[in-house]
Amino acid sequence: MSVNIWHECLGFGMYYAPRGRARLLMLGETIGQRYLSSSDLLIGVLGEAGTGKSTIINGMFPGLELTNDDSGVNIRPVPLLRMHEEGRFSGHTFHIDVRFEMAFAQLYEIVEAIRAALADKRRIVIEHFEEVFPALEINAQVLLGVGEDIIVTRPNIFGPFPDDILQAIRGTAIYRKMAHSAEDMTSMVLEEEFGILPQAAHSDVPRGFVMEFDERPEGLDIQRLQRRVQEIIRSGVEVAHLDSSHIRIGSTPRQCTGPRIHVTNSSEIENFRLLNELVYDELAKKYCLVGLVAGPKSIHIIERHADRSKPRYVP
Repeated sequence: MSVNIWHECLGFGMYYAPRGRARLLMLGETIGQRYLSSSDLLIGVLGEAGTGKSTIINGMFPGLELTNDDSGVNIRPVPLLRMHEEGRFSGHTFHIDVRFEMAFAQLYEIVEAIRAALADKRRIVIEHFEEVFPALEINAQVLLGVGEDIIVTRPNIFGPFPDDILQAIRGTAIYRKMAHSAEDMTSMVLEEEFGILPQAAHSDVPRGFVMEFDERPEGLDIQRLQRRVQEIIRSGVEVAHLDSSHIRIGSTPRQCTGPRIHVTNSSEIENFRLLNELVYDELAKKYCLVGLVAGPKSIHIIERHADRSKPRYVP
């Protein structure tokens, strides 16, 4: 009963959208545990390409074979449509990327397959749910929007509807991409010009990133570091996906845990800056280097907080 009350009272859940695959998988697992019921059959996922939607789905539904998986073999037709044609659904949970699948099947065929699977009590996870909703005319039991933030909601017959979530996330994913690319450029300069190796610990702030260090980095000149990264940004170097764990910044390959969540050129990064001093986290015992991009969201709070000069913040 308590789980049902929790679901009924949910308006919107909102999370930072992390950039690394491991953190996206963990967040997907958390979302699945908090917001999914065993009886949920229709899950709608919204968001631009390259925002980590598929990875979050992998975290929510471990073992689910995604039909748009770049590393797998795309079987035609996808299991949902094939089993509908055969008149029998042998699995329980299906995935379909409607935007991808519309290159191979008519929308009415996709809608018919979804309705038949729902009638047979099968679960369907639908990426780009907004593409099928007007024809399907059934709202998802869980809607997940992935942009600058990740929004989770459990609609009822009065909404929210896919367009409501899209309005909240439309055009926001670019800020994650800016922040991630700026973070990797900052790591590159730290390593190559300051001899400071990248740290395994990273966290997020609105429209920015945090690099955490166990000890105060020796020889770090934050103003010089900022100028060097800004020079790279202004130079307009290409940022390219290489494989599942690497990108290329200009001609330099770099290891990266989220290689698809990047701008394509450094000139797309707006208003990059670093806080002018390290911020000390007393509880975690970490020294934090904070980078920010673009214009204000709630980031002015971070910058105002960091301007305080009390020793307890930066010993």
